[in-house]
Amino acid sequence: MTSTVSFLNSKPHLVVIGNGMVGHHCVEQLIAQGGHDAFNITVFGEEPYLAYDRVHLSEYFTGKGAADLAMTDGSLYADNGVRYFTNSLVTEIDRDAKRLMLHNGEALSYDKLILATGSYPFVPPIPGHKRDNTFVYRTLDDLDAIRACAKEVTRGTVVGGGLLGLEAANALKNLGLETSVVEFAPRLMPVQLDDKGGSVLKEMIEGIGVKVYTDTATKEIVDGESAFHRMNFADGSHLETDLILFSAGIRPQDALAHQSGLAVGERGGISVNNHCQTSDEDIYAIGECALWNNRIFGLVAPGYAMAKAAAGHLMGNASVTFTGADMSTKLKLLGCDVGSVGDAHAQSQGCKVFVYQDELSQSYRKMVVSEDGKKLLGAVLVGDNSYYDTLLQYYLNAIDLPEQAQSLILPAMEGAPVGLGVDALPATASICSCHNVSKQDISDAVCCGALSVGDVKGVTKAATGCGGCAALLKKVVDNELLALGVEVSTDICEHFAYTRQDLYNLVKIGEIKSFAELLKTHGKGHGCEICKPAVGSILASVWNDYVLKKEHISLQDTNDRFLANMQKDGTYSIVPRIPGGEITPDRLIVLGEVAKEYGLYTKVTGGQRIDLFGATLPQLPEIWGKLIAAGFETGQAYGKSLRTVKSCVGSTWCRYGVNDSMKMAIDLENRYKGLRSPHKIKFAVSGCTRECAEAQSKDIGVIATEGGWNLYVCGNGGMKPRHGDLFAKDLDDETLVKYIDRVLMFYTKTADRLQRTSVWMEGLEGGLDYLKDVVIHDKLGLCAELEARMQHVVDTFQCEWKTTLEDQEALKTFRQFVNYDGEDSNVVFVEERNQMRPATDLEKQQLIAKVG
Repeated sequence: MTSTVSFLNSKPHLVVIGNGMVGHHCVEQLIAQGGHDAFNITVFGEEPYLAYDRVHLSEYFTGKGAADLAMTDGSLYADNGVRYFTNSLVTEIDRDAKRLMLHNGEALSYDKLILATGSYPFVPPIPGHKRDNTFVYRTLDDLDAIRACAKEVTRGTVVGGGLLGLEAANALKNLGLETSVVEFAPRLMPVQLDDKGGSVLKEMIEGIGVKVYTDTATKEIVDGESAFHRMNFADGSHLETDLILFSAGIRPQDALAHQSGLAVGERGGISVNNHCQTSDEDIYAIGECALWNNRIFGLVAPGYAMAKAAAGHLMGNASVTFTGADMSTKLKLLGCDVGSVGDAHAQSQGCKVFVYQDELSQSYRKMVVSEDGKKLLGAVLVGDNSYYDTLLQYYLNAIDLPEQAQSLILPAMEGAPVGLGVDALPATASICSCHNVSKQDISDAVCCGALSVGDVKGVTKAATGCGGCAALLKKVVDNELLALGVEVSTDICEHFAYTRQDLYNLVKIGEIKSFAELLKTHGKGHGCEICKPAVGSILASVWNDYVLKKEHISLQDTNDRFLANMQKDGTYSIVPRIPGGEITPDRLIVLGEVAKEYGLYTKVTGGQRIDLFGATLPQLPEIWGKLIAAGFETGQAYGKSLRTVKSCVGSTWCRYGVNDSMKMAIDLENRYKGLRSPHKIKFAVSGCTRECAEAQSKDIGVIATEGGWNLYVCGNGGMKPRHGDLFAKDLDDETLVKYIDRVLMFYTKTADRLQRTSVWMEGLEGGLDYLKDVVIHDKLGLCAELEARMQHVVDTFQCEWKTTLEDQEALKTFRQFVNYDGEDSNVVFVEERNQMRPATDLEKQQLIAKVG
């Protein structure tokens, strides 16, 4: 017996089948255009969750819960009269009767229908592919099942080395499994990368401990001898593993189209026109289920463009169409930068190719240009994506390449072309591909009163998807404001009409020692979360004063206030300084004893330190008391200051070492450990040009040569990695330290708040050459002052935790609750890999239910 759902009003009924990212975006577009007034809208989602962010799905394994990934809590739908149903599967479309059948037997009539059913993972029909401990990587439920299995096993393998496969491999590695990747094609990411790019990526991934098997076909999966599975390969070799995750591509979810007789492609996919209409004009298809011009688009940005076209057509706006999409991609896979633009495989007739490869830094870059060299047709980047945005704009907007175009992928050289300024971009230039926001859209938003980046985000949604366009968005917004004659303020905030450099000079020249004094003489109001920590940092930089003094403590953010990094569960990390990574066995034992006594999670970091995680606020003084007694100092991991000086063993032990990198690293760390700066700073010292300490990716990098030390400045890792620039060669110890003193103090004096050294130097008029003039040739006559300021910092260093332990007033800060001595019930740990970690929300609920 079936029942038919109907409405009381006479508005036509629009049904959206599928509540993934694209289906949800289509509903957003409809609401924005008044579709909820023109239609009764109903949304069906097959999963138990409303739409969530699949682009960042892997973050589910690094602490985010379902609520963090959710794109709506249902309020948008409810507030606009949109009915929605989760756990609801549409099983049949009766096009003649315009009726849908649901899995529970209910029937539903429709007037217009949008299919946003997405895709499903392709699992190769290998004998044994349905065994236990085999998974796909698509939904939150899939990830829950993978995580549960991973707790019981040690080895995991991904079948598929494309985008999703490497994303899945990263997830397995984050779960602590020994991870392998098996790819049928002769290279990784065969769609996006050429042979050499794939080879470089393979080397990089294997370098972080993931085994990669390319050109490998799995013949069968059977019982293993030392593991749950044995994967037998076509060449006679095999691999034993406990968990297998299939990520060998996707297939369009077009079963309803087949059932209802809609036109589909030979290899699947629901055929659509430029308005995303199917062969039935009342039915639309969008996203990965849709086939446009015999192409399936497996990225979210084209899906959003389809959603916009379908919603526009339904609302009578036929001018918005879908005519294909650029499939260029930029992402970080297993910590490795990968970028692909346009014709990455150089298949265009008559095209020419430029290639740059640096085997030492594992960087590979290729440009494909037209036969006359005037247009960019494609590009491949592996190892360094800082070139991507410029190349993409040349490609998307068919901008003429400059002379010596190959310089666009070469390390910076004198006279080389620089990145495109936003003035050079046409109005049609795509700034945000996720939401299809053009330069003209941003200009229109600014003209209509959006006078900040935040305002423009709210109007256009630019930079609210993957976020990769945020820097470019700010440049465009600032440029549009200037074009309108609107002053782009450089004030640090509304309370101080000065830049950070201005405030630094006011503090120093006026010998101002407190925020209250600075506010009284040069500011207004009460201050805010921007100016308070900035001034706190400046006061520490100029006077090197104790940060928890009564007049300073209100300026600090949480980390500085408690001299520890707060973690996501409200506990804190303990990071003692270990200069150069060198530690005696006795001190190593102390760290182990402390970690064991307090049940702390213990990890050796990439910066050659040992982090202890999970300390509660009241435990911080207790733990630091034990560490200080053992001779440790604070590592200032909580501050905008020197973090680490990474080092190899150099000539002390290594047969290739040409200088004592260990001693130099320890000396440098002990010299600069008290410096408070606009942003965190990292050093590294390598004992030879083999560069094991990765010095060129640091703010200050030092590499030993036969003639002394080579100094590199203003590099960094992080979200936008940058190699440091060679600043000076073959320096003796004294000159090296003198140059570093000057560079760091000039940076501390002149940089903006939270500005990395790399961005600071690029913003100097004259860049590296200007910095050399200031530091080496004393162009500004500041060198003596800069050295004196640094010597003051060195002479006045204090371990902030030692000072805190001797200050009873400061210790009152470390109480969890003012009127309660108990522990925080929200802090819950579970065991994983024989150590504790914060419980997820779901695990907390399960524990509460178990206790109840």
